[in-house]
Amino acid sequence: MGKQAVPEKLNDFFLPVSARREKGVYFCRLAGCTPAVESFLKAYYDGARRSGVIIDGRIPNPDANNLAYFSEMMGTEFRMDLAFLRERLQKWLPRMAPAQREIVASAVFSNLRDMLQSGKNENMLRNAYIKYMCWFYYKFERIVGQLGSDTPPKILYDGSVSSYELQFLAVLSRAGADIVLLERSGDGAYQKLDPASEYAALYQEPGMTAFPDGFDLKWIQGELVREANRQRLFGPPPAIHACTNAWMKKPEVKELLTGVQARGAEEGFFYNAFVIQYGVEDKLLFSNDIFSFYTQLKGSGRRICLVSGGIPAPTPEEIASIRRQNYQNADQLAAGLMPNIQCPASQELQRLMGRAFVELIMEEADSGSPISRLTNKAVYLLAWLRRYQKELFESWRMPEVSVFLLFGKCESANEALFLRLLARLPVDVLVLLPNLNESSSLKDPTLLELRYEQSLPMDQFPAESSQMRVRTAAYQAERDLDTLMYQDTGLYRNQQYQRAEVVTLQTMYEEISILWDQELKYRPSFAVVNDTVTIPVLLEKISGVKDGQLNDYWVGIKKLITPDTMVIRKFPWHTSLDANPVKPFVTQFLKNGRLQRNVIKGHKTYPFGILRMEMQEYLLDKLQLLLDQRIIAGTYQNGTEYTVVATALHLSEGLLRQIQRFDFTKKNPKLIMVNTTEQILSLEDSILVAFLNLVGFDILFFVPTGYQCIEKYFPAGYVNEHQIGEYMYDLSVPDFRTVQESGRGSIRRLFGRSN
Repeated sequence: MGKQAVPEKLNDFFLPVSARREKGVYFCRLAGCTPAVESFLKAYYDGARRSGVIIDGRIPNPDANNLAYFSEMMGTEFRMDLAFLRERLQKWLPRMAPAQREIVASAVFSNLRDMLQSGKNENMLRNAYIKYMCWFYYKFERIVGQLGSDTPPKILYDGSVSSYELQFLAVLSRAGADIVLLERSGDGAYQKLDPASEYAALYQEPGMTAFPDGFDLKWIQGELVREANRQRLFGPPPAIHACTNAWMKKPEVKELLTGVQARGAEEGFFYNAFVIQYGVEDKLLFSNDIFSFYTQLKGSGRRICLVSGGIPAPTPEEIASIRRQNYQNADQLAAGLMPNIQCPASQELQRLMGRAFVELIMEEADSGSPISRLTNKAVYLLAWLRRYQKELFESWRMPEVSVFLLFGKCESANEALFLRLLARLPVDVLVLLPNLNESSSLKDPTLLELRYEQSLPMDQFPAESSQMRVRTAAYQAERDLDTLMYQDTGLYRNQQYQRAEVVTLQTMYEEISILWDQELKYRPSFAVVNDTVTIPVLLEKISGVKDGQLNDYWVGIKKLITPDTMVIRKFPWHTSLDANPVKPFVTQFLKNGRLQRNVIKGHKTYPFGILRMEMQEYLLDKLQLLLDQRIIAGTYQNGTEYTVVATALHLSEGLLRQIQRFDFTKKNPKLIMVNTTEQILSLEDSILVAFLNLVGFDILFFVPTGYQCIEKYFPAGYVNEHQIGEYMYDLSVPDFRTVQESGRGSIRRLFGRSN
C-alpha cells in the first residue's frame, strides 16, 4: 500500500514519489486561503483534470441501474477475505494490472477491517463493499491504472465530505493517489468525522484567511481558461525575466549607479530597479546631490529619459496613431491592441513589452474597470510607450538597462500604470518627490519606497548646472521658520495654497450679514487638508422686502457692498448677442468632454494668461468641473457645453482682477445681483454664476418681486432661497452710493453729530 506523507510545501504534490522527502502519497485538507494556496489550487485542478478526478459537491451514490448491473455481473456474494476482494476486482476491473489490483484489494480490505473493528456489522461491510466497487467503476475507473505509480493520480474534492466518502478516499490514498480536500466552509465538519486527523492532514501556513466569496471550482476553471487565453495573446513567452530591486545592497537611490554587469549574471534575467523617494534627506544638499547623481548616470553611457512635473498626457495625434476597434471584453481588447507594440530591433524586447501590457490590462479588468475605461487606459499606455520607446530602447541588447526618471508628482492612475509597465522592462524606474505636499498614486508589490521627513519644493529637475538652485543655510532656516508658523497653526502665508474645493453653506437669512465680510478661515466647514483648502461660500436668493420697508431694504444691500463686491443692477447681465471673441473657436477647446488645455492656452483669445500660473490651472479645473457636473441645463445634450466654455473663458477685466487677488484663506470675491423686473437670468448669466460659485465667490440675488427669475438653467434647489417679507414691484434700483439711512440718525450725521 502507498505510504501517506505530509508535504513541507504544497508544490511537493507535483513531485514524483521518488523525489519526495518522505517516499509516499499526500492526503491533505485545505481550510484556509493565501495567494500561494490559490495558485496551488489552480495548478492542482489542472493536474486533476488531466490525470485524475475532480469531485464537485459529493461522489454520486450508485443509482438503481448501477446496482442492478453490479448484481448481474458480480452477484450478491460478499466475504471479508482478501483473496475474495482480489478475485472480485479482477473480474470487475479487468484492465487493472496485477500489482495495482493487489494494492487496491489490500487497501479496501484494510478499510473494511477498520470498520469491523469499530463495531460495524457484516451488512454494513457489504454495503460499503458494493458502494466502493461501483464508485471505482463509474467514477474512478480512469485512474486505477495509475495507482501505485511514481506519478500518483490527483484527486480534488470540493465539498463537505461524508463518512463513506472519507473512507473511500482513504482507500484511494492507501492505494497510491494524491488527494486534496478543499474545505471552503472551514474544517469543523471534517473534525467531527476524524477528530485525530488519521486520514487527511490539515495543511497550514502563515497568513491563511477564509476563502473569499465566490471561490469554488467553477471560479478556478474560469481562471484557468482566462489564463490559457491570455497565454495565447502573449505568443511565444519571453526567455528573460525581470529581477527587480533584489540585487540592491542598500535601499537607496545611489544603488541605481551600479553597473548592470555588477548587479547579477544569472542567465535569463535582467536586473532593474523600481524606486520612489518621498521627501529629501538634507534640504541644503539635495539639489547638488541629485545633479551629481544625474551627471554620473549620463557618464555611464546609459540611455536616460527625464520627465519633470508629471508625464504629459498623450496628444490627440498620439492617441489617433493607436489602431483600435470596438471591443466586447478585455481579451478582445488586449488581442486587438497588441499589434500596436512593435520593436523591430529586438523580438525578445517586443515579447517583454507585450507580456507586460497584457498582464496590466488583465489586472485592471479583474479589478472591475468597464471596457470603455479599460480601452482609454490601454491607449494611454501604448501612446506613452510609443513616445518613449526610441529614447529608452533604441538598438537595445541584453543586458542593457535604461533609466526613466520622473521628477515631481505622479497623480493620475494612468501615469502609475505606465510606470508599472516600464518596471517590467529593462528600465530603472525612479520617481523623485522632494515636495511632500505632492501626492503619488503609484503602488506595486515590487516598488521600493524611500521616505524622508524633510520637504523641499522644486519645480524642475536640475539637469543642467544653470538650473541648480543651492539654498543657503540662512535661506533654509527662514523657510523652516515659515513652515513652523504657517502649517497647522491657523496662520496662513499670502497665497499659501493653490488648490481649493468649494462647499456652499446653507444659512439662516440673519447669518448672511455676519458671514458676508468674514475671512473664509473663520467660517463653518473651512479646512485645509494637505495642500487643498475647503472654501465655504454663500449662494443665496433673498425674495421680498422685509416689513415692506423699502429704504431699509436698500440700506441693507448697501452695507454688504465691500471693496471685493461687484454689484449688478441690470438684468440680464450678459446675453448671447454680446460680443465674445472666444465663441468662434470654442469647438477646438473641447473634445470628448475634456478641455484641450494646451490648445486653449496657446490660442490668441485666451484671457487668463495675465493671471498667475496656479490661478490659471485653478480656473480651468473649475471649468472642467462645471462641465462634468452638468450644472447648466442642456450640457452635453444640445451643444450647451460649448456656450459654457465660451462664456467662462470670457470674463470681464473686473472679474479677472478680483480672481487674481483671491487668497483662499482670506476674504473671497463677491457678487450681488438685484432684479426688480420680470426679466429671467440668461443662459450666459447662469453659466457665469455657476462658474463663479465653483471658483469661490459669494453670490447674492436680491429679488423683491419673489419671481422665479434665476432658476431656469439651474438644478432644483441649486440656490438657497429666503422669503423675508412682502413682494414689491416696479421698483428702480438706486445708485447705492447715494442711499442713506432714514430717521434721526441721518439728521445727526448731517450736522456732524453721532449721538
